[in-house]
Amino acid sequence: MTAARKYSAERLMTVVLAPVVSEKSTFVADKNRQYVFRVADRATKPQIKAAVELMFKVEVDSVQISNVKGKEKRFGRYIGRRRNWKKAYVSLKAGQEINFAAEA
Repeated sequence: MTAARKYSAERLMTVVLAPVVSEKSTFVADKNRQYVFRVADRATKPQIKAAVELMFKVEVDSVQISNVKGKEKRFGRYIGRRRNWKKAYVSLKAGQEINFAAEA
C-alpha cells in the first residue's frame, strides 16, 4: 500500500503549506537535493512524504523535520511572540527534481 492511498487527498493538500525560500534552503537544495517546506504543525513524516509525492509527482527518499520556535517580539512596552512552526527537509530520489516555476 502506498502512502498516498493511506491518507485522503483533501487532508494531504493541507499538509504542505509553502516552500521556504532562504539562503540556507537554497544552499541545501543545491548541495543535498533537499527541498525545504513549511508544513502543518501536526503533520507527520509519512503524511509529508505522501503530500509531496501527490502535489509534485516526484518520488521522496526521506523526510527530516525541525520544529522552529517563534521569536519573541516587542510592541512598545508589550512583549509578544510569533507562532512556533514546523519545517520539513524533503530528500528526493536520484533523478527527481521539483521545479517551482512550472508548478504555478
